[in-house]
Amino acid sequence: MCKKLFITIVLAVLFSLTSKACPICGCGGGNLYMGLMPDFKYHFVGFRYHYTQYHTQLISDPSQFSTNYYNNIEFWGGMRVSNKLQLLAFVPYYINKQIDDDGTARTHGLGDITVMGQYMVFKSSKHIGNRKTLNQQLWFGGGVKLPTGAFNADMLDSNTTVADINAQIGTGSVDFLLNGMYTISIRNFGVNVSASYKINTVNDENYKFGNKFTSNVIGFYNVSAGQTTITPNIGLGYENVATNTLQKNNVEFTGSQIMTAIAGVEMNFGKISVGVNGQLPVAQNFAEGQTKMKFNGMMHVTYQL
Repeated sequence: MCKKLFITIVLAVLFSLTSKACPICGCGGGNLYMGLMPDFKYHFVGFRYHYTQYHTQLISDPSQFSTNYYNNIEFWGGMRVSNKLQLLAFVPYYINKQIDDDGTARTHGLGDITVMGQYMVFKSSKHIGNRKTLNQQLWFGGGVKLPTGAFNADMLDSNTTVADINAQIGTGSVDFLLNGMYTISIRNFGVNVSASYKINTVNDENYKFGNKFTSNVIGFYNVSAGQTTITPNIGLGYENVATNTLQKNNVEFTGSQIMTAIAGVEMNFGKISVGVNGQLPVAQNFAEGQTKMKFNGMMHVTYQL
């Protein structure tokens, strides 16, 4: 059974404010990650766990450092409205920890909820000989991220520190997403190409996280045994995040680029799917090299209705 793969790697948007703690570490809340999707002809519900780790150390003062651990427990689901239309929803809960030269800080709470729609532009199946069939699908979609997560920092207060910003669970803004994906497969082997663009708006504190472009190329192979299907997959991901702004002024050390190597496996047992994947950086540029993404991973358990 050919899987539809749509990956949006969650990485940080960095920012800078005057502080006694590390001035360029952390990430903004309200990011969205979409992993290996269940078959689109089913409704589904499930839970996912995301983990990301970053480390920052200032070149100008190595005594200032920060290691950030982001944990996200997420309820997600999809409803097939018609043969060509599917609705998706993502409800995240964050449990984050930051260890820096000032000590340890923890935050937790409901994040920004996202709702999306996916439309299948075309689907084709063509016999090409030797009992081989060429299958293709093209999907386009879009959605909105709602400011349900807390963003309580006062960006105009001179006492606001990076720790205050890192503690925010949401972005405080209504943001929009556009995406597309193309899947081609021959028998058990397939390739998925996907791209997405996240358009962020200004929140009530006049802070705007940079727009984000993500693209991925993933190869996968289906191994079937009775009602069980195992799908290992590998590929590359690329992400470009624009500079953040405060009152329309660029925020120093924000904006980033990263390329990652992706590897994972999906296991389908009838109506139950279990999956895990990880991403490691191949090349990255955060805060002029002072911040490094160490690892990003995801696992899920999903029930197909």
